[in-house]
Amino acid sequence: MPFRNEQVIERMLTANSQWAQDVHKAEPSFFEECAKGQSPHTLWIGCADSRVPDATITGSKPGEIFVHRNIANQLKLDDYNALAVLRYAVDYLGVEHVVIVGHTECGGAAACLGAAQRPNLDLEKPIATVPNLPADSSLNRWLEPLTRKTASLGLSSTPHAEALPVVVEENVKLQVEMLAKTVTISEAWEKGTPKGQEVWIHGWVYDISTGKIRDLNVTRGPPSKTAEA
Repeated sequence: MPFRNEQVIERMLTANSQWAQDVHKAEPSFFEECAKGQSPHTLWIGCADSRVPDATITGSKPGEIFVHRNIANQLKLDDYNALAVLRYAVDYLGVEHVVIVGHTECGGAAACLGAAQRPNLDLEKPIATVPNLPADSSLNRWLEPLTRKTASLGLSSTPHAEALPVVVEENVKLQVEMLAKTVTISEAWEKGTPKGQEVWIHGWVYDISTGKIRDLNVTRGPPSKTAEA
């Protein structure tokens, strides 16, 4: 059945077929080995932004990075989706690194900044970060904690272009702190992991304008190892 922009879908399917052929030609056993299982070294918790393809920008192959993405790369302690991904990655896949990755020009962070800079912002009430949606809509409920965090940064009179990078960076740092509070990471550090690997958490920001990743130097690991580092 024909549908709008059908050529976009066809292009993706055609490109996939060509990619599979190219990979098989270069590495005949690649897909056969992939089918046997995965052993990723890293869990990437990033933004859903289409300009931040985790494997592409890190030069990684399928099977090397386990991925969870959402709007504005948030890690919430009541988000069972993210917590399930984290538990599976650490306990069952044996990842050694969990990375929170934000990026420049983040639409989610920009929306939160815009809301935080409104003169009539009332922190005593639910916040409609996206003003044309109800405060209790799924998008506004998701963004509200970051809007509140942004409002606490003292950026009310800072020009948007200067303030947004601050919000992006502070958000990554906040999510690393939240990650450290999860049961999965706490247990990994205090009791060890089922597979015996050490787990380290990191915070990065990807610069869309340069293609470069910046390490925010907020890496944490098992208390004894972190102290040594």
